[in-house]
Amino acid sequence: MEKYNYGVIGLGVMGRNLLYNIADNGFSTAGFDLDEEKVKELHNGATPGTQVKGTASLEDFVSALETPRKIILMVPAGKPVDAVLENITPLLSPKDIVVDAGNSYFKDTERRIADLTSKNLHFMGMGVSGGEQGARRGPSIMPGGDLEAFTLLKPMLELIAAKVNGEACTAYMGKGSAGNYVKMVHNGIEYAIMQLISEAYDLLRKGANLNNDQLYEVFKKWNEGEMNSFLIEITRDIFKQKDELTDGFLVDQILDKAGAKGTGKWTSEQAMEIGVSIPTIDIAVTSRILSAYKEERVKASQLYAKEEIIKPENTELFIQEVGEALYLATLISYAQGLALLVKASEEYQFEIPLKDVVKIWRGGCIIRSVLLEKFYSAYTQAPDLSNILLNQEISGIVQSKIKSLRKTAAFAVSNGIPSLGLQTTLGYFDAYTTESLPVNLIQAQRDYFGAHTYQRVDREGVFHTSWQNVNN
Repeated sequence: MEKYNYGVIGLGVMGRNLLYNIADNGFSTAGFDLDEEKVKELHNGATPGTQVKGTASLEDFVSALETPRKIILMVPAGKPVDAVLENITPLLSPKDIVVDAGNSYFKDTERRIADLTSKNLHFMGMGVSGGEQGARRGPSIMPGGDLEAFTLLKPMLELIAAKVNGEACTAYMGKGSAGNYVKMVHNGIEYAIMQLISEAYDLLRKGANLNNDQLYEVFKKWNEGEMNSFLIEITRDIFKQKDELTDGFLVDQILDKAGAKGTGKWTSEQAMEIGVSIPTIDIAVTSRILSAYKEERVKASQLYAKEEIIKPENTELFIQEVGEALYLATLISYAQGLALLVKASEEYQFEIPLKDVVKIWRGGCIIRSVLLEKFYSAYTQAPDLSNILLNQEISGIVQSKIKSLRKTAAFAVSNGIPSLGLQTTLGYFDAYTTESLPVNLIQAQRDYFGAHTYQRVDREGVFHTSWQNVNN
């Protein structure tokens, strides 16, 4: 019987398109899904002449693969992954490779690595970003963990990944569950940028009275310059989409309640756990939660009526400043996420190569942006940079746009336009770039009520004071 090079379990939108991508690049590929309809449909979308096989039998699927078997899981994170592993591992042979390409929590991946390693099997966690079209035409791929398995998979991954300047948007992300961790942080940054873009949109429509046609032109212009990115590009296109059920635009008919799948929350929880400040990502997660309070927000809006918005004197200047504010806040969001990767790499011994992370994010993924070229240059010069804001070139960019961020945030605040992301980003920047913060008072308070001790600025050591004696 003919043996296939690769196997994909899970033939949903992402799994099916990734399978087609692998097959398009010259590899024979088998697919498995419990849904027989998805199995039947598999051949319909395959490129003519490619070798694709679908099966609804796990035993047939496993036996169809060449050894060592190379199997990619494209199933929902959590219990579904464990269920697949429980069913498939008895059918595998020593040295077979299983790759989880879903958004699994990195600690689950660590557990699964230990389990499959004890059974003489290779297991890897691998982030994949780019959505449906990315999976089909070239995603950003973030593999980590088992180096022997990665070496075997590398030729295929480099062929199916997106390309930037002829370079594949995939690289080894580090040890253990580094691949899943990098993807988690990628998604956290994605949350932050989407929140910031939504706030810029709100400022332009409420502050400058721009309609959807005008918003399209603004985002089109932004995407043609230094703000060129996937999220700006698709936002531009959203403003052109007409609604099939009314005479208006679709964006105006969409309810303002945002969904979430958990990776943003994981990013925030992880930052708290290992002690990294990522407030823009945190507030993006919080903002989605707040959006779900729709009924309460309607009641509150009636209870707390807002004054009329004072329009900017110069609309063109206002649009420019909002754009610069969005650019800078986006840059700082990246800085926060990358700083988390630096600390996590130390905490979990991942050995994450930051230069390669930003390199493979330049194409294929949801947060791809020309801005990442500047980050790539910075990390090439200083691979151990703890925060991208400490780079001289990045500093110049920040200083050229910080006034616009301040003016935009001030406009939002003075007119009661929600701008949690922009305000939080500005607060982070001001705190990060301030030599002396007022937390000396917090330490005094902690020592006063809880004898938590403090350090001094003028001498080494740990100190405690009996503060109650002050008034005696």
